Parts: sequence; C-alpha cells; structure tokens
Amino acid sequence: MNVPRKPRPKQTGTFIGVRVQPEHLQPLDAWIAEHPEPRPSRPEAIREALTEHLKAKGYLK
Repeated sequence: MNVPRKPRPKQTGTFIGVRVQPEHLQPLDAWIAEHPEPRPSRPEAIREALTEHLKAKGYLK
C-alpha cells in the first residue's frame, strides 16, 4: 500500500544522532500508534514533539 508522505523539506537539516532509552521509546511508539494512517515515523514523531515543546515554551512561533 503506497501512503502519501509529507514532501521533503526544501533545505537539508543538520543530522543529530540520538539514542532513545526504552523508557522513552515505548511511550513514543504508543503515541505513534494512536495516530491515524499514515502514522509518523519515529524521527517524524520526535520532530513533531520537539516542535510542540518549543512552541509551548515560546521559542517557535
């Protein structure tokens, strides 16, 4: 099944390799599972969570 994805960003971002411990990975996967299809990938879910957090703290508009 081909699922449409968001278009690739116009600029390449900076790669940040992050290891996620089980106490964070399991809740992340549960949060992803609650999303309707197409579900976000783990990296996309982390970017979304980071964006929401930075907006809530006033660092992003």
